[in-house]
Amino acid sequence: MSSTTVSEPPVETKAPQWWRIAVPLAVIAIIAVLPPPQGLEQHTWYYFAIFSVVIAGLVLEPLPNPAVGLIGVTTVAVLSKWTLFGASDLAKPGFNAAGEAIKWALSGFASSTVWLVGAAFMFALGYKKTGLGRRIALVLVKALGRSTLSLGYATTFADTILAPFTPSNTARSAGTLFPVVVNLPPIYDSKPHDPSARKIGGYILWTTFAASCITSSLFMTACAPNFLALEFIRKILHVEITYRQWFTASAPFAIPLLLALPVLVYWVYPPGIKHSPAVPEWAAGELKKMGGMTVREIILTVLVLIAITLWVGGGDYVDAATAALIVVSLMLVTGIITWNDMAKNDAAWTTIALLALLVTMADGLARSGFIKWFAVFVADHIGGLPPTVMIVVLVSVYFFSHYMFASLTAHTTAMLPVVLAVGMGIKGLPLDKFALALALTTGIMAVITPYATGAALPYYNSGYITSPEFWRLGTIFGLIFLAALLCIGVPLIML
Repeated sequence: MSSTTVSEPPVETKAPQWWRIAVPLAVIAIIAVLPPPQGLEQHTWYYFAIFSVVIAGLVLEPLPNPAVGLIGVTTVAVLSKWTLFGASDLAKPGFNAAGEAIKWALSGFASSTVWLVGAAFMFALGYKKTGLGRRIALVLVKALGRSTLSLGYATTFADTILAPFTPSNTARSAGTLFPVVVNLPPIYDSKPHDPSARKIGGYILWTTFAASCITSSLFMTACAPNFLALEFIRKILHVEITYRQWFTASAPFAIPLLLALPVLVYWVYPPGIKHSPAVPEWAAGELKKMGGMTVREIILTVLVLIAITLWVGGGDYVDAATAALIVVSLMLVTGIITWNDMAKNDAAWTTIALLALLVTMADGLARSGFIKWFAVFVADHIGGLPPTVMIVVLVSVYFFSHYMFASLTAHTTAMLPVVLAVGMGIKGLPLDKFALALALTTGIMAVITPYATGAALPYYNSGYITSPEFWRLGTIFGLIFLAALLCIGVPLIML
């Protein structure tokens, strides 16, 4: 059985299939030649056409995803006078479209989420180099490795325990859990970028990621955008939501989801290995061979505990990304990793670039005016419906609009005030209940795409879940999560 961890993706040597290029080009051509919907400016419609072709490219992958994102951002920047900026912007005295366009194009690299994800990859590198990740994985396998399903519950419960005290789903799932669970599949000879990935790797990584999305909605303190949502609700609707109100509303749908998740994944995305009675004994033997913890493992353990402490209790003093970078710096100082190790970590830098570019593209939807038009359009078409139905419709719109965003924070910032404003304009809508239903949507919508949250990227790029599989699973579990909220959560909120 192999002890290797995530390997680098294989180098592509074949030209992309023609249809993978033709379909995105057809998407942009069709949208661009159609007249914009009423109330939408022409430049906004052109931006939406480019955004749509980027999404199509991310799904079909005619080129690596970072290349698709780079081409999309560059195209918008070059054509900014016709895509990003309207007549009112261009008419401003001294307005320099070229200068503003490049500022916009590079703005994603200023996102703290981008660098938090990058730091998570460096954490994983430290786990690999010291052997701590393998040791932790072997301990889990020794205790629960007799069944793949029990491993799924182990990682789900691990996230649930950490969630109330870690107000960053990226720090929790990508920074703390991912470096551990990515060490599990190789123990079962399940390798990345290989058919054997389905033996157990795909199952255990998807279960771990999906669990973090549920816990982000279950606990108010489990996801930073939750606090942002509460602040918008307080300022716009003058509604206060307490921790008790949040948990009372989330528990009836989120706890059943958590308990059912490992079984659901087991059914929808079954692992190739169901039982392996000999593996726990093997893991015990491997742990014996490793001996006691080394000094480097102990140092890394202390540094990880520092990161968790800062993530849990340091939010008022230091940003989660800053905390991660502090620990990465300490890893360099103590020799846990070297700069050469970091420089050679292609997966980390690829992920940083991809997420930054997608954050930029998502920001362009708001900057160009598409988000505002979209919200007004929805409000005009749902008037006169019963309050519960209107809440279901607006929550669904808010949920599915996350396909247009590469960050939960960006989505909350751009969309929530607008959707709240839409709700205020609907006569008879109970605003306190409407606001609570919207706030509980934040975590669960992170499951729908590879770019929906910073926590998704390490799992997406791990090599254990292919791009089509990730999109398919995101759609299936997104619908399951939303159905639980709408069919269980919202009716109870409305009581």
